[in-house]
Amino acid sequence: MTPSAEPIDVLLVEDDPGDELMTREAFEDNKIGNTLHVVRDGEEALDFLYRRGDHPDAPRPDLILLDLNLPKYDGRQVLQEIKSDADLAHIPVVVLTTSAAEEDILRSYKLHANAYVTKPVDLDQFIAAVRQIDDFFVQVVRLPGRH
Repeated sequence: MTPSAEPIDVLLVEDDPGDELMTREAFEDNKIGNTLHVVRDGEEALDFLYRRGDHPDAPRPDLILLDLNLPKYDGRQVLQEIKSDADLAHIPVVVLTTSAAEEDILRSYKLHANAYVTKPVDLDQFIAAVRQIDDFFVQVVRLPGRH
């Protein structure tokens, strides 16, 4: 396993300010300085990905952390849109949500989520989970366009 020294762009789609703060903390405390971009609803996520509205110069994310329960378009709709678009489908999407419901897990995988992680309630466990996702996609997995 060869760690990548090159930071990646991560899009966090999260409407809960507390979860956003914990995710930021996990990224800031981690070894590699990945760039975390945050949008707060499904519509803004699609605007970011399609570089429209307030995001005309948005970078193409290397990884998306997606909550399911979002205002405007929910995470399931966003996931379906991402995975049905040839220009976006290659981007790994990790569903990071409070739901442990079997139907949400199954539906997310049917919509081609790359992973499904239930948010731990405990702060330290939440930060550890986000760090593990970050480490896995930066150091273990080869992402398109990254060497």
